[in-house]
Amino acid sequence: MSAKPLERTGLRRIGVAVPIPEPFAEQLQRVRGEVGDPLAPFIPPHVTLVPPTAVAPEQLPEVELHLERVAAAHPPFELRLAGTDTFRPVSPVVFVKVVLGAHSLSALEATARTGVLGQDLRFDYHPHVTIAHDLDDAALDEAESAMADFVAHFVVDAFALYEHGMDGVWRAVRDLTLTGT
Repeated sequence: MSAKPLERTGLRRIGVAVPIPEPFAEQLQRVRGEVGDPLAPFIPPHVTLVPPTAVAPEQLPEVELHLERVAAAHPPFELRLAGTDTFRPVSPVVFVKVVLGAHSLSALEATARTGVLGQDLRFDYHPHVTIAHDLDDAALDEAESAMADFVAHFVVDAFALYEHGMDGVWRAVRDLTLTGT
């Protein structure tokens, strides 16, 4: 869905994700651009919790309150990314794998995707970091090979509410700190 039709409806496109910190984010974004993914400059590296969702502006306070409650219910956790995989042939996506923290991400996603953000998913939730999407097989193979030895290990202590700007860029508009025990 392009930004123009959504603009005419008055709706806003949001998403919820765990941002990948530096120095890892720069490396992931650089490789995504090098393999020719046109979305590289527009989508910061992340693990999706709630996919792109259209909401009315008046729903945003309810969305933020919901996400505050989600953050309060979950503690910080370790996340380790390592190596690559693909959703091919089902979907033309190459990604960096979550090898530690997938259970915590799945629990966070399940809680976030309720209430005002409740929705059915096209595919079962599979936490990952996309590094190439909707490219030809050669470019997907290049991305998979380029990041095969990638490793990142960090503590996730927050997630972010993102908004899709009229310029096509996804920007974090609010960080929500995990404070659960």
